[in-house]
Amino acid sequence: MSSLIESVAAELRRLVLAGELAPDERVVELDLAARLNVSRTPLRLAFTELEREGLFERLPKRGFRVRRVTLEEVAQAIDVRGTLEGLAARTAAESGISDALLRELRTCVTEGRALVDAATAGHSLHSENWVAMNIRFHRALVLSANNPVLAATLAHVAKTPLAAPGAVALGGMQPALELAFLTRAQADHEDILNAIEAREGARAEALLREHARRSRDNKRLLIQAGVEFPDGGAAVVAAERAKATGPKKALSATKWEGGMG
Repeated sequence: MSSLIESVAAELRRLVLAGELAPDERVVELDLAARLNVSRTPLRLAFTELEREGLFERLPKRGFRVRRVTLEEVAQAIDVRGTLEGLAARTAAESGISDALLRELRTCVTEGRALVDAATAGHSLHSENWVAMNIRFHRALVLSANNPVLAATLAHVAKTPLAAPGAVALGGMQPALELAFLTRAQADHEDILNAIEAREGARAEALLREHARRSRDNKRLLIQAGVEFPDGGAAVVAAERAKATGPKKALSATKWEGGMG
């Protein structure tokens, strides 16, 4: 894709993930062309790209609408991500990892521990910093496998709402719960790094897959409880709300297995 089409697709993706384009809403070329200040040709090509990603679907006669992404699709995407990242971790442990990537993983683990320890001691939880670190940690893991096909497949999977490593924080809306999640995720990162350094491939792979499983299960429960994710979850939450019946249950940080990453 050209840079213009990529930028248009990125903005459309943001609108969908933020809920500004709602599930089942028909996307109108003229309106979006004016809103994004682009001609209709790159817009149509961007529509096709989002159709490939599963965020848009083609209407029977003409045009597109925002596809309703289900909670089950999010869970499946996270499962696939965990499997592929597990393979990356195993490859890094068994085949070796470059000094630069190993330093990056160690730096991420050190930064994450400092953020979690500060929050546990009563300081503000800077979840945005932890999210940024988490993205770097997972990116370094993927790069450590030196497998372009794996990396490209993961990049595609991560376009599913709430499936990417960056979709881990709750925007400060549930601070105790958020800290519980990030504390467990931080412990996972430390264990994964230790397994890679010890050249324990099977253990590194299993830890990564378990890390993803916890993220999947907790996101499912949070969405079913109606918790709003600040980035990427609006469409999925809206779809689940349409199905939900009965009052929402209160959330307690003591009842969760923890982990999000």
